[in-house]
Formats: sequence, C-alpha cells, structure tokens
Amino acid sequence: MSINIRINEILDQKGKTRYWLSKEVGISHQNLTKLARNETESIKFHLLEGICKALECTPNELLGWED
Repeated sequence: MSINIRINEILDQKGKTRYWLSKEVGISHQNLTKLARNETESIKFHLLEGICKALECTPNELLGWED
C-alpha cells in the first residue's frame, strides 16, 4: 500500500486548475505537478496546510491509500 495525493481529483471537483493552485499556495507549477502525479517522496506540513486551505478540504480528503 502507498499514500497518494488526490490533488487532481479535488481540483476537478472544484473546477480549478493546477496553475491556479500553484499561485494560491506559492509553489512552482513544476513542483505542484510532481505532487499531483505522486512523483514525490514527501510533503512539508506548511505546504499540505496551504493546499488544504486553498482547496477547502482536509488532509484526509487530500491524501488517500492505494493498494
């Protein structure tokens, strides 16, 4: 099992883009794309908090399990 970040799913539900989210959170579009594609090993808490605030979601909604 592994943890995955459900950024794309939540963005689709909210009708927002990764570009919009990168500007809201203050992260480069390239780094946000890596997160959205689950191509990263870690995420800093302040970044997780910023993404959750911008998307109006909880960490439980943002993070999921993949078998």
